[in-house]
This record gives sequence, C-alpha cells and structure tokens, in this order.
Amino acid sequence: QVQLVESGGGLVQPGGSLRLSCAAPGNIFAVAFMGWYRQAPGKQRVLVAHIASRGSTTYADSVTGRFTISRDNAKNTVYLQMNSLKPEDTAVYYCNADGRHAGLPNYWGQGTQVTVSS
Repeated sequence: QVQLVESGGGLVQPGGSLRLSCAAPGNIFAVAFMGWYRQAPGKQRVLVAHIASRGSTTYADSVTGRFTISRDNAKNTVYLQMNSLKPEDTAVYYCNADGRHAGLPNYWGQGTQVTVSS
C-alpha cells in the first residue's frame, strides 16, 4: 500500500521555483517527523529537510536559505517550497514520514522527479 503520495515535481529553469506536496494518512501525520529526501543520478539518497510536529525544522547545508519545509495539519500535508533552483538540485525527491518513535514504521513515498535545466 502506498502510504505517502508526492506531487509537484517537474521541469524548471535554473533560478525558478517549485513546490512539492506530500499527503499522508492522518494517523501517521499526527505523530511522524515529516521529511524530504532526494537522490541524484549516481549518488546516495540524502536528507533535504525535515519538520517535527512542533514545527522545528532541519535543512541540508546545500538548500538552506532556498528551500522551506512546512506543514498544513488540516490537510495532513507537508510541503517543500524550492526557490532559486540549481541544476544540482535535479533528483528524485522522496517524502518520508518517520513514525518509529510512536511505534509506527518509517514510511516512504514513491518519489517525484525534479529536473532543473535550461
């Protein structure tokens, strides 16, 4: 079963913006640390950003100041606003919901492609 559903990926020019969305089941969203990871061609999957239920956020150094992660609790949705995009941001982006601290699994979305190119 697909627990997390990402959307919003696509092709954008350098310097452009894109917003990714990830919808999660309510029982997961209520307790999980929500995050975004990405995997670029030939590279390992790495953390981009994550947000705790109380709102504390963490960002990879490579995206700090350009990306913003946020939650909409009414919609059980997490967003990743990506501004000033660079070609090196090109990757498959995966939504993650880590509920292990609450006795739930570590859930992953299917991934959405983001391509930054002229």
